[in-house]
Amino acid sequence: MVLCQGGEAAAVPAASGKEPEVPLSREDGAGQPCLCPAPGMEAAGAEERRVCGCCSGLSWPRCCKAPGTKKKAACPGLGLFYTVLSAFLFSVASLFLKKIEDVHSVEVSAFRCVFQMAFVLPGLIYYKTGFLGPKGKRIFLFFRGFLGSSAMILLYYAFQVMPLADATVITFSSPVFTSLLAWIFLKEKYSIWDLLFTLFAITGVVLIARPPFLFGSNVTGIEGSYTDHLKGTIAAITSTVSAALTFVILRKVGKSVHYFLSIWYYAVIGLIGCVIALFVMNEWRLPYCGKDRVLLILIGLLGLGGQIFLTKALQIEKAGPVAIMKTMDVVFAFILQILFLNHLPTWWTVGGALCVVASSCGTAIRKWRQSLKKAKQNEI
Repeated sequence: MVLCQGGEAAAVPAASGKEPEVPLSREDGAGQPCLCPAPGMEAAGAEERRVCGCCSGLSWPRCCKAPGTKKKAACPGLGLFYTVLSAFLFSVASLFLKKIEDVHSVEVSAFRCVFQMAFVLPGLIYYKTGFLGPKGKRIFLFFRGFLGSSAMILLYYAFQVMPLADATVITFSSPVFTSLLAWIFLKEKYSIWDLLFTLFAITGVVLIARPPFLFGSNVTGIEGSYTDHLKGTIAAITSTVSAALTFVILRKVGKSVHYFLSIWYYAVIGLIGCVIALFVMNEWRLPYCGKDRVLLILIGLLGLGGQIFLTKALQIEKAGPVAIMKTMDVVFAFILQILFLNHLPTWWTVGGALCVVASSCGTAIRKWRQSLKKAKQNEI
């Protein structure tokens, strides 16, 4: 059964143990067949427990397609509000990460994975998805977890050693790299516009990194040493590519795996990797300062809250507008960096931010228009 609002496909057995027959003439607005039973169609001798596939999981006959019931009107702009709120929570979590003094970024990532596991575990039990997933998809789930957790660790390291706004801007080139990698591995179409957006993103990253062979040895406006800035830039770029590879894997898997399983692999593999890395580097230790302990908890809660609101936004709003509105991450990063870190961005950073944001917005708008065009063609 397809849970339309969840964005994922999950099998929900009917009370009789068989999937109900789907009337071909009844379809919802998204082109998915409505799985509510027709009026008068009930399981003989059994209590009706079917779940509606065209609303928020209400059991029939209380769903939106049942006779005499009205579908609740969606609040206009609610999905975009959730996106802005998600961007704000992620930005505040990044600010707290900059404020932590004696905790390694890998240890922060480990705490984040623990919060993810605590959130996902009840969902796995409720939806009865299991903990390993389908046999044919486990290798993809493993690489999704490995690459996703690696992207998180590298990003947290970049936040600690370079300006907050610089690291945030570099991560926004992820949609551009996703298009390039999808063309390479999934044979998706890659047009001249995609190439142009890729060049814009690379230009923005170069303006932020400011390598000495292009800008000379006296680079101004760098937080700390240039060596740390360069390491942070490399970590942020690697994090971006890893995140793009994660998106490609998720496209490959499609809706055959519940999204809770995807997050579960991400959290478990990330936690195992973080623990091993901490013992190898001999960096595992509880924060000495009570403030750092509080910040660690807040980072986990804010990161989890940001992910929840982003997921809810994608459930009720199209991906294109959400991707465009998510550029508020950059705005919040600049504001928080100026207000709380007393670090004014240089014009090089502003120029790089404009290039990266323009490329990611262009990619999102183009994908959005393509999806709308395809939807109209399917209606015809």
